[in-house]
Parts: sequence; structure tokens; C-alpha cells
Amino acid sequence: MDAEIGKLTVFFEGQFWVGVFERISGGRLSVCKVTFGAEPKDYEVWDFILKHYYELKFGPAIETEVKQTADNPKRRQRNAKKQLQVSGIGTKSQQALQMQREEMKIQKKQIGKERKDAEKQRQFDLKQQKRRGH
Repeated sequence: MDAEIGKLTVFFEGQFWVGVFERISGGRLSVCKVTFGAEPKDYEVWDFILKHYYELKFGPAIETEVKQTADNPKRRQRNAKKQLQVSGIGTKSQQALQMQREEMKIQKKQIGKERKDAEKQRQFDLKQQKRRGH
């Protein structure tokens, strides 16, 4: 049975507070970035997770290595403390976010091209109607 691992990192980026959701499932990492705006309180983050987690659009999954850790409570406490000290997000997550940005860029380009072609066709049809005298 594959375990699913979820992680949320909230940090200040530029002028907004940002949350990066990381989801590891079946050895594949997918990431979603959410902009909170003002600094969110703990209960606001928890409320957001409960209400909007399933609406999040995670990017394409990339291969990652899942490390098995011992279930020692002291080790877990040390790791939690270390993660609080480290700011920012991991390189794998950054790569996944970059892939997601590239996909969105390609989709927007394609939609823009379709709109441009449709407008061009509409203009052509109008010219044809004028030529025919309608």
C-alpha cells in the first residue's frame, strides 16, 4: 500500500504570504502554490485546507525519492524543529512549480492563438459579405 504524504509550507515572498502544498503519492511529487495575501493565522490556514484542498490544481507529478524515517519521537521532534528553521521550499518543489508555470503558459498561448484565428476568420467573413453586397 502506497502512503500519501502531504506538506504545506507557508512563507513570505515579495509582498504576499504564499503557501506551497506538496503531495507525494506513489513516489511522485506534485505541487500547488496558493497566495494568501496578508499573513494567515493558523486557524485560517486550517480552514483553507479543510474547505479548499480538493479544489487545488496540482501541477504535473515528477519522480522523487521517498525516504523512510524511523518512528522515534525524539527524531520526529528534531526534524520538525529543523524544518521550522529552514525557510523556503525544496528544489524538487520548485521544479514542479516551474513545470506547472510552463504548462499554463502553453495553454494560455494556445487559447490566445485560437481567439486570434477566430477573430481573423470573422473579419474575413465580414469582408466577403461586403464584397457580395449584403
